[in-house]
Amino acid sequence: MLDATTLPAPPVPRAGFTARCARALLSPWARLSLLLVLLAAAGALVLLFDPQRLLTQGWPPRAGGLMAVLAFGAGYGLCTVAFVPRPLLNLAAGALFGSRLGLGTALAGTVLGAGVAFGLGRLLGQDALRPLLRGRWLRAADGQLSRHGFRSMLAARLFPGVPFWVANYCAAVSRMGWLPFLLATALGSVPNTAAYAVAGARASAPTSPAFLLAMACIAVPALAGTVVAWRQRHRLRGR
Repeated sequence: MLDATTLPAPPVPRAGFTARCARALLSPWARLSLLLVLLAAAGALVLLFDPQRLLTQGWPPRAGGLMAVLAFGAGYGLCTVAFVPRPLLNLAAGALFGSRLGLGTALAGTVLGAGVAFGLGRLLGQDALRPLLRGRWLRAADGQLSRHGFRSMLAARLFPGVPFWVANYCAAVSRMGWLPFLLATALGSVPNTAAYAVAGARASAPTSPAFLLAMACIAVPALAGTVVAWRQRHRLRGR
């Protein structure tokens, strides 16, 4: 009589072709490649449709009212995902809809674009990029964003030297939560967005006090950010 311990082990079934393909397609690097393809396609569409024409040609005559506001807000968000500079979009929002409505539309588009970029980066890029955070500066930045998400993102939005898309994807790779990210984006984007929206709304009267004040609100933070970055550059050289 055969002992149970001497019986040969049943063969382990090999994964089928479909299962292997699914694992390959869902792997971190495959998802990161998909993210890069999507961003490249979005950039190509922006170059093809050239949304900057809104600054010179205005909104199509047939489009108006609430639908125009919603369409512009959605387009604003998608354009920021495709790396279109926000100052151009903010100027267009002010020129098309006025200071108040332009500010509200631009802020809605800002939060929408940031949320889309954060979601794409978190879903498609985080698993592949987190193992690469080995350098001391990269680990320090990741720790700052992960532990102090709201404060760090608020500073990034207020500081004019941090590109919008860079902050989005860096936050997505970190362990920052959705709520701190979106809330800090909404609050931190108000001053700069308001200044550009007012400048766009009053561009036809460049000598008006509102336009001059808006330009000052744009220039002073940019100058302060340049000075801070220059001083930090010399400090790093001195170490």
